[in-house]
Amino acid sequence: MPPLFSHFCPLLTLGVCLSVFSVRAQSTSDSRGPFEKTEKMIPMRDGVKLHTAIYAPKSPRERLPILFVRTPYGVDGADRRFDGPLKELADEGYVFVFQDIRGRYRSEGQFVMQRSVRDPKDQRAIDESTDAYDTVDWLVKNVPNNNGRVGMLGVSYDGWTTVMAMLDPHPALKAVSPQASPADMFLGDDFHHNGAFRLSYGFEYATMMETSKENEQFTFDAYDTYEWYLRLGSLANVNEKYLHHKIPTWNDYVAHPNYDAFWQRQAAAPSLTRVTMPTLNVAGWWDQEDFYGPMKIYEELEKHDTKRQNYLVVGPWNHGGWAGEGNKLGNIDFGSSTGKYFREKIQAPWFAYFLKDKGKLALPEALTFRSGTNRWESHEAWPPRRNVTNRNLYFHANGRLSFEPPASDEAAFDGYVSDPAHPVPYRPRPIEPTYFPNGSGWYTWLVGDQRFAHQRPDVLSWETEPLAEDLTVSGNILTHLFAATSGTDSDWIVKLIDVYPETYSEAPKMGGYQLMVSNEVLRGRFRNSFSTPEPIPANQVQAYTLDIHGQDHTFLKGHKVMVQVQSTWFPVIDRNPQRYVDNIFAARETDFQPATQRVFRSRTHASHVTLPVVSK
Repeated sequence: MPPLFSHFCPLLTLGVCLSVFSVRAQSTSDSRGPFEKTEKMIPMRDGVKLHTAIYAPKSPRERLPILFVRTPYGVDGADRRFDGPLKELADEGYVFVFQDIRGRYRSEGQFVMQRSVRDPKDQRAIDESTDAYDTVDWLVKNVPNNNGRVGMLGVSYDGWTTVMAMLDPHPALKAVSPQASPADMFLGDDFHHNGAFRLSYGFEYATMMETSKENEQFTFDAYDTYEWYLRLGSLANVNEKYLHHKIPTWNDYVAHPNYDAFWQRQAAAPSLTRVTMPTLNVAGWWDQEDFYGPMKIYEELEKHDTKRQNYLVVGPWNHGGWAGEGNKLGNIDFGSSTGKYFREKIQAPWFAYFLKDKGKLALPEALTFRSGTNRWESHEAWPPRRNVTNRNLYFHANGRLSFEPPASDEAAFDGYVSDPAHPVPYRPRPIEPTYFPNGSGWYTWLVGDQRFAHQRPDVLSWETEPLAEDLTVSGNILTHLFAATSGTDSDWIVKLIDVYPETYSEAPKMGGYQLMVSNEVLRGRFRNSFSTPEPIPANQVQAYTLDIHGQDHTFLKGHKVMVQVQSTWFPVIDRNPQRYVDNIFAARETDFQPATQRVFRSRTHASHVTLPVVSK
């Protein structure tokens, strides 16, 4: 695969692709540094053999646990990872095992994207759980000098294969850390958010993964993909002009535009009915690919965590950013090496405790990094309940935002025209391909300055006065929107923003910066049900509740809180035709129409954002 690219993978200062711990063995056996490397084709229960690279320390002083990673991205360059994102674990001492999952790179079998959990009644069925089980069984029986304990970890797709392994685990699997794992590809992770299709990511990832057994990027004839996707027109043109029905995942998008049994079978949540072993869930506040997933996995496991084995760590990271230094993300400085802190003080001791009986476990139930004040916070639960009060921040006339509710019963509103022919870009143009080889804004767009969208005629903004004191939010943030559209379908995008003072002495270039703290999109047709969409009644006020995700952030004294609302976010989200069609992937050019949008702010229809405010 290209050295800097993979699904769910940030561009790291380390100069390696994170998938984090993915490696691809380059020969049948060799010795590099302190490790002895061997390669095996390990047989699964159905006879398919999976390519596996094993790195064992040359001179172990004791029997060692095995750390196991299963990846679709190829197992190449492990020796470099041991001096990078795996250094702290390598220094502790483990046998490292990396495996190409079924149908990828040098493994046999057929690759199926997010292969659904098997029917337990079918004794011949296989899934990622059975492949993990069979491999762990082989490893503990055949790898010399192992202590009979196995841990699994991985980021993104590799995190998802870790989750699958813990559903029906081998007895030797004793600890897992799913990191930035997707949990539901329709509700909140890579391919859709609340039913809105993530066009650029869904298209570019599917073509990269399913053109061959290795990673191949789609070739654009435009540097600015905003232009390319706009010229593409209707999503119906994708197969007609480019893919010709040869990419299975794209065909699945087209065949399943709603939250039907296909997407529900892929979702992890229904299977998370027990905590089978100690689990370290890891997420990043500004993960551009999978923030919903790790939070959902933690939430579902927590319902069954009678032994207190379910842990959560959330830092100021993009997707997998904890593999780097983590002191900055884009223009935002967090004041310390948060990635190194995680790897050295949290991850390495956690695995050593459960796989080696070493040290003491000092990790709280949930540990989060609070941006703004830039410090780690311990919690008894997530979202936190102690000293947290929900407060509503209301929209008012003249772009004002206030904790005081509207007093008038008049049908007050702010409006704009949303035109699919001129969509709001999700980040400043030009928008390079997602995995552009010389660096892409994709990896840091969630912390980008939102002034490029502020005061556009098709974006509404409300903001508070400069804060007289710090305002800390810690927990889940909800938007309650009362809105009307002249169309019969509409997207609603809400962004919560920290506006820096115009005169910012600590970093003058950050004066007036608009840092997006939380955000989300809701496709209006799914306002009542993700499985059964329905048209929006034209020009009638509708109530929309939109979870714009959790955060732990302090709006500092002198800063302002801003909320932006818009209806296009292109091309990360496909263009809603704004006229209801049964299948948006079959929409035609004549279905696309401008729509007049109104967001209401009266006492009766008081649009607001609910903030979990921390009391002093």
